[in-house]
Amino acid sequence: MKAYYYVSVAVSLSCLWSCRSGGATGTSSLKPIAMEEIAISGELAERISRNFDRLETPLYQPEQVFWTEEESGGWPADKEGRTILALVLDSRASGRTPVYLDTMMKILPTKLNEKGYLGTIYTPVVDEQQLSGHGWLLRGLCEYYEWKGDSTALNLARGIVENLFLPVDDAIDRYPVDSIARHKDVGDMSGSTQNTVNGWRLSSDVGCVFIGMEGLIHYYAHDRNPQIKQLIDKMIALYLGIDLTGVRAQTHASLTALRGILRYSDITGDDSLIAEVESRWALYKERGMTENFENYNWFDRFDTWTEPCAVIDSYIVAMQLWQATRNPEYLADADRIYYNGICMEQRANGGFGCDTPVGRKSDEIGIHADEAHWCCTMRGGEGLPRVAQYTWYTVGDTVLAPVFHSNTLTLRDKNLKIREDSDYPFGDKVRFSFLNAPSSKEFVLSLVVPADVNVTGLTVNGMPAEIKPTEGFVHIKRIFEAGDSIVLTYEAEERKVSVGFDSSVYKIMRGPLVLSWPNDGDSKMPLYHLMDPEVSSQSGFSRRVLTKDKDWL
Repeated sequence: MKAYYYVSVAVSLSCLWSCRSGGATGTSSLKPIAMEEIAISGELAERISRNFDRLETPLYQPEQVFWTEEESGGWPADKEGRTILALVLDSRASGRTPVYLDTMMKILPTKLNEKGYLGTIYTPVVDEQQLSGHGWLLRGLCEYYEWKGDSTALNLARGIVENLFLPVDDAIDRYPVDSIARHKDVGDMSGSTQNTVNGWRLSSDVGCVFIGMEGLIHYYAHDRNPQIKQLIDKMIALYLGIDLTGVRAQTHASLTALRGILRYSDITGDDSLIAEVESRWALYKERGMTENFENYNWFDRFDTWTEPCAVIDSYIVAMQLWQATRNPEYLADADRIYYNGICMEQRANGGFGCDTPVGRKSDEIGIHADEAHWCCTMRGGEGLPRVAQYTWYTVGDTVLAPVFHSNTLTLRDKNLKIREDSDYPFGDKVRFSFLNAPSSKEFVLSLVVPADVNVTGLTVNGMPAEIKPTEGFVHIKRIFEAGDSIVLTYEAEERKVSVGFDSSVYKIMRGPLVLSWPNDGDSKMPLYHLMDPEVSSQSGFSRRVLTKDKDWL
């Protein structure tokens, strides 16, 4: 029998655990696996497939994607960009060819104005919704270029940057950053232009200009034009200087900005930005996140609604913060967001809809909108593929599983193939079966120890192994062979969790799952569902989540 051993603190893992926010550079060393190398299965595969199906219904076919500015409600490029982005990533994560994407890419140049972007030419006035929508279009074009290597997509992005974004450099200094300039407590699920201040057409989606910034940062990864960097630096400084709760910024826009800043930190090696993101993430958790890990649509507006766009953003931010800091707290955040937020909001048709928020104003959850088809359904096309991609990371000779989802990993350059069979968090085990391995080379398999369950055992080829977690992971270092089997077992207990705004109020959780009570019964059940048709406004869906009743557990 081959010997094996565990590494809790070792020189061989120092490159993995040495990088911290605000510390030495090198945050790019740990990277998620390419989507094409992960064949996702199980419930996550079903979610991606049904979202893909929804994005190929008539509502998202080319003739319906390219809206006039009036049809878009004043959001030029928003639906176009989100749809392209979603189709690219759903395709990469599933291996399925999108039916309409190539046609969209051919049509896009014919829809641009004389300046090379979509919508009205407002110069010298700046429309923040137009910048926001083009942030998504830049993201979609960059992802398409990274996938296909088609320079046409990058050239289209360059035109948008040079003719729409760079000309606003001077206007950034005039962007209103206080609540006085804003109309108070306005806006619906789709934001709208409110007033013009200092040459800026402002949106009820307060801060949506920073969605444009995130797209600009993605493009900067491919074009290191110093003028672009200068504009990005100014926009980041602007964002970091805003009192997000004071202006009641939109949480979706704020979280998208954090994703962009983390990307920029990775591009530039400026680790000081990570601490800035961490502080605003803490603020979001306190003043923008509901008790089932969804979001309030604006900071401190607790009687509004949730938005899957923001919930998906929050998942990605949490995972990117873990990648940057190695702090396992962020993996726990991501776990809870996925099972109680993302999975709650995906509807039976594969799209995503808005809920009534659980928290400071209500102890119940209900359905605010069956589907936000104009934005959130497309965001599902990035969110779900990212969940799949974040199943595996590598750094050096270490392969990490920071979240558990059934899949088959194939790393051709390492001659490695692993099948993961996971019943997390509903069962009691996760199994890793080696279908192929580089039998002459030793490497490390690192498995997350989830924060919300009790790990009860770990075996290698049926033999018990000692569990010594290091910063949220157990590390198995050996020469693996085809046929090897690693099994991690766990148990999840029900527990009371007090809420931050009132210590006398609590919720019940089992593992990472938030439990709830139907209005017509006493049996507890997770808010999690697998696209249940009953989770809709038509069915009168409503469940109680919070209580002061001491007997609920």
